[in-house]
Amino acid sequence: MTNTISVHGAPSEYILEEGILNGLENKLIERGFRKVLIVHGTKSWEAVKPYWNSFSEISSEAYLYHGECSLNEIDTLSNVITEAEVDAVIGVGGGKVLDLVKSSAHLTHTPYVLIPTLASNCAPWTPISVIYDDDGSFVRFDLYPENADLVLIEPQILLHAPLDMFIAGIGDTLAKWYEAEVQIGKMNTKSAALEISYHAAKLCKENLLEHSEHAIEAVKSGVLNDDFIKVAETIIMIGGMVGGFGDHYGRVAGAHAIHNGLTALEETHQALHGDKVAYGILIQLILEDKWKEIDEILPFYQKLHLPNSLKYLGVQTIDEENLIQVAEKAVKPEESIHVLPGAITSDSVVQAMIQLEEKVNGVTVS
Repeated sequence: MTNTISVHGAPSEYILEEGILNGLENKLIERGFRKVLIVHGTKSWEAVKPYWNSFSEISSEAYLYHGECSLNEIDTLSNVITEAEVDAVIGVGGGKVLDLVKSSAHLTHTPYVLIPTLASNCAPWTPISVIYDDDGSFVRFDLYPENADLVLIEPQILLHAPLDMFIAGIGDTLAKWYEAEVQIGKMNTKSAALEISYHAAKLCKENLLEHSEHAIEAVKSGVLNDDFIKVAETIIMIGGMVGGFGDHYGRVAGAHAIHNGLTALEETHQALHGDKVAYGILIQLILEDKWKEIDEILPFYQKLHLPNSLKYLGVQTIDEENLIQVAEKAVKPEESIHVLPGAITSDSVVQAMIQLEEKVNGVTVS
């Protein structure tokens, strides 16, 4: 038997449909919301404006977030929500905006609605916030008992988002399989929820390997296709179901711990979350001694330009000093890397990074 798990399966309502934002006000009225706070970033609001209708019956205020889902920003937004006395908060943007809304909504006991502008992670689906400090270094992630009241997705907004964000979302979601498999895969008996989580994780890998190239063609051409919808929903919905049904067995393992370790290097702060996770997949597989699996997915990495080296992530000097900084943060006692079999130490992580640079990329680490 496994430990007790808590299922956070889905938002209360989810719709992906062209033109869906035309019905946003009616959806809010259905829920009894009469005053809302709209939280967004500068770029996310520019992306959503062509699809946004002004409210006629609901009053609204706006809040421009300041770039991080940090403890300070969470406190600031929480105070704004309380002072504005709104019925609900609407998050419009990418993962950090949505995570900020989830955290502040939880602290203020306020219902929330999410409108993602990127298909870059499963943030619209999950009641989780990744918390950073004001400088962009990972602090922790928080799980909340409340999920979104409503998630509305206009696929045209996602389609016209930056391509690099979409590819990073593919990398982040590919990790769902490897991080769930290392825990759930070895279980002889799985609960119903874990069966769903495991199947969803497998679907993530299968869908991404099959549909990503044509989905990327849709982004480049600006013409929506079925492959793009398939990949976008894999990133947001199916990816979210892995942790939603698998709880701590389906959320994070080695790849995300490596991501967290990489935030110790200031040079990587400009690298996208999903790109760092994609690099982390390779390090996790080396720690598991799964070189055959690495050989199988490297062509996919190369086609999509997912990072297989620290240089892809902006690290100009690849030396042991930098590797130790990453490794020590990645193997902190509370980190998820310790769900991998065997004893994972900072030295073993350093050696894995050296092996990736030397054996895969032909780079000698001094």
